[in-house]
Amino acid sequence: MTDIPINLAVEDDLSEAVLKEILKQSQRPFSIGTCLKHRGYGYLKKILPGINHAAKGSPYLVLTDLDKNECPLALIAEWLSHPKHPNLIFRVAVTEVEAWLLAHREAFAQFLGISVDLIPDDVDSIPEPKQLLIELTKKSKKRYLRDAIVPAKNSTAKIGKDYNGQLIQFINQNWRSEMAKTHSRSLERAVNAIVHFEPTWKT
Repeated sequence: MTDIPINLAVEDDLSEAVLKEILKQSQRPFSIGTCLKHRGYGYLKKILPGINHAAKGSPYLVLTDLDKNECPLALIAEWLSHPKHPNLIFRVAVTEVEAWLLAHREAFAQFLGISVDLIPDDVDSIPEPKQLLIELTKKSKKRYLRDAIVPAKNSTAKIGKDYNGQLIQFINQNWRSEMAKTHSRSLERAVNAIVHFEPTWKT
């Protein structure tokens, strides 16, 4: 089976971990090359036209958060002034990638040791998934998770000291995209795009 080369462009470590896990769980022979990250959505927006052009020679998978934008289609139209190349998979997490983690409701509830009923059935409808995730963690009886994920009292930080570390561990060990996508339309679209992706080498 021939490897499918794919490069990544993401906002942060959490998004990178999610995409790598989706690629792995797709059971397709993806071979990950470079990963552009750590610059936030502004940087992604700036470099996307170049990525779209580069995709002619090497496929790219790009993930950004919808955040306060109106809808994924409007965001894509704003970011891409030229037609999207077939080798560019551009997906938008609604409204933040944390929603995709929460989407595997049973696994995340077990991870925190909380009731699954505390996690909404439709995670794409959560206005601020990151904040909800932190609030849910406050309910956890697992102190090490509270210390890692929840910002320290009187701290100006928005996340805990090992927020990414603990959540990436959850992604790698417990999160399953096939289960999660049933509670997130945006994740379902991303998974389907990856599973059915066929690169083209026509310019």
